[in-house]
Amino acid sequence: MVLGLALATACGEPPGEDTEGSEGEGESADLAEDPQFIWAVTGADRQIHEDVARLWNENNPDQEVDIFFLAPTADEQRQAMFQDLQSQAGEFDVLGLDVIWTGEFADFGYVESLEDMRSEVEDVSLEGAIDSAQWQQELFALPYSSNGAFLYYRTDLIDEPPTTWDELYETGMEAAEEEDISAFVGQGDQYEGFVVSYLEKYWSAGGELFDEAQENSTFLEGDAAETALDFMIEGQESGFFAEGYDSMVEDDARALFQAGEAVYMRNWPYAIPLLEGEEGEESEVAGDFAVAPLPTFTGEGTTSALGGLNNAVSSLSENQDLAREFVLWAATDPEAQQILLDHSLPPTMLDLYDEADDPDFEMLGDILADAQARPPVPGYNSLSLEIQENLHPAFLGQEDPEAALEAVNDAAENALEQE
Repeated sequence: MVLGLALATACGEPPGEDTEGSEGEGESADLAEDPQFIWAVTGADRQIHEDVARLWNENNPDQEVDIFFLAPTADEQRQAMFQDLQSQAGEFDVLGLDVIWTGEFADFGYVESLEDMRSEVEDVSLEGAIDSAQWQQELFALPYSSNGAFLYYRTDLIDEPPTTWDELYETGMEAAEEEDISAFVGQGDQYEGFVVSYLEKYWSAGGELFDEAQENSTFLEGDAAETALDFMIEGQESGFFAEGYDSMVEDDARALFQAGEAVYMRNWPYAIPLLEGEEGEESEVAGDFAVAPLPTFTGEGTTSALGGLNNAVSSLSENQDLAREFVLWAATDPEAQQILLDHSLPPTMLDLYDEADDPDFEMLGDILADAQARPPVPGYNSLSLEIQENLHPAFLGQEDPEAALEAVNDAAENALEQE
């Protein structure tokens, strides 16, 4: 507890969020009568996390864990953890962190360094997942779950999936005109999904947001930033993007593609069983779609934004040894990681991808091996908002593209330090 207080004081005050009215936001899973530690995690994949916790409790009856399920949205989850840490309450021992929060929580001294456990996860976990769990080359969390994007395409309209964005554009426009449907659906609304969609094109044009040491912005080095934005602007102006793309989120895109109204879709793996007509879903594309890696501008390789969840140890925890044991177990135990796979949540253990007998899952393993982690810098949330507030209007022709890119570069510099 003393260490946590000292670190918080040294690194500055946390975001000034109202701590009133937070009671009741989230709930306990009640998995143990006398839990020895608490795992705070998103309720979005509740059954998966409960199954993982139950496996731990079966194997450790004297060191049981209970789960506190946080509110379903990322902003509410982050706020709840900061309220606990700002008040120094120490309600949570293990923190389930979105992959983009590592730098922020580490910079405020709210999570313990796990650098001494690096050898336990290197060559065991996906490299991108490890990257997302560190700040300035130091581990502050351990990988747990992952996610990567597929390019969904209509096999009845497209012979082979495209390997370049230009090829995707040309084939999509041609098939869309012939079938009187849209060429492309995906995440175009002004939210984190738009940031991911832009960054995937930016990275696939050779761009890097920061230098290797994460000390300087390199956003405007080369022409990647302009190339990615120009492609999106042209796609909007020409009608390549479906009508309403600029307000579209994951399930909007999925519904249109599932109704047979689009040639291509960028989305996460969750859509596959729905498009196949499983779980009681009606699908116009069942049997007539496939998945492929996202293209690049050169046609070489693929680039997807990395999603997922990492587990960290709270600096306020009075059970840090036990919390450390749990986060390592959740990252490296084959049975625990298999539970994620059984529920179609991508795990982070490399062996599970090597042993897969599902071609789509094997492909996802290859995609995740090359996936890019959004930089877990302290000010990532502010950077994301600046990308949304500047590049989204530029994409719609409402703001000068050059000025928008300059604003993002300034935001990237500021993101390296807490405001």
